[in-house]
Amino acid sequence: TAVDFSKRPFRITTDTGEYLARAVIISTGASAQWLGLPSEQQLQGRGVSACATCDGFFFKNKDVAVVGGGDTAMEEATFLTRYASHVTVIHRRDTLRASKIMQDRAFKNPKISFIFDTEVTEVLGEDAITGLHLRNVKTGEDSVLPVQGFFLAIGHKPNTDLFKGSITMDKAGYIVPVEHTMTNIPGVFAAGDVTDHRYRQAVTAAGDGCRAAIDVERWFESIGEDTGMGIENWD
Repeated sequence: TAVDFSKRPFRITTDTGEYLARAVIISTGASAQWLGLPSEQQLQGRGVSACATCDGFFFKNKDVAVVGGGDTAMEEATFLTRYASHVTVIHRRDTLRASKIMQDRAFKNPKISFIFDTEVTEVLGEDAITGLHLRNVKTGEDSVLPVQGFFLAIGHKPNTDLFKGSITMDKAGYIVPVEHTMTNIPGVFAAGDVTDHRYRQAVTAAGDGCRAAIDVERWFESIGEDTGMGIENWD
């Protein structure tokens, strides 16, 4: 897949063909970062998740674990205490990266405990998760943590590699709109998780898509183009 935003109409090339467009809305989303364990992939949707706000309700009165040490991990762990009986946060370092306020909130929660200097080496279970195989990174000691849910909170990667060099992004690769949803290229807009490193919810992405569509229509009007004009009428 390739894009050419150097001139209008914009050119998008995919496996199914080449497309021309007078305006483009980029909504390629962001992908959760995973540990890369085969067992982790096999049990996705069967106890393994990367979204506590999406799936937390399904773990009511169950023991769950969260891997990560940043603000997102603390936020996910704290949220999960609404449903889970206990939440164990696993972090491969001896200190958290999260902000002090997020750390304090998690440390004070009686339903959250921490395991430091530890990494997850395997997700246990066949049809559903039954536990995690852990290894202390300093001592090499192995252990098993029985849990019924496992949440990844080690970051997301926006799917924006395709647009590097043409669209303005922040250091993490998220698109930075210049005006509302429009990017630095007039006629190219962005919506959803490609611009959002905070909420990452379907409803917020859908709202962004609506905003972008309205912005496209208003942009066409501002440059004197008919919003109903197809590419075949380009002159």
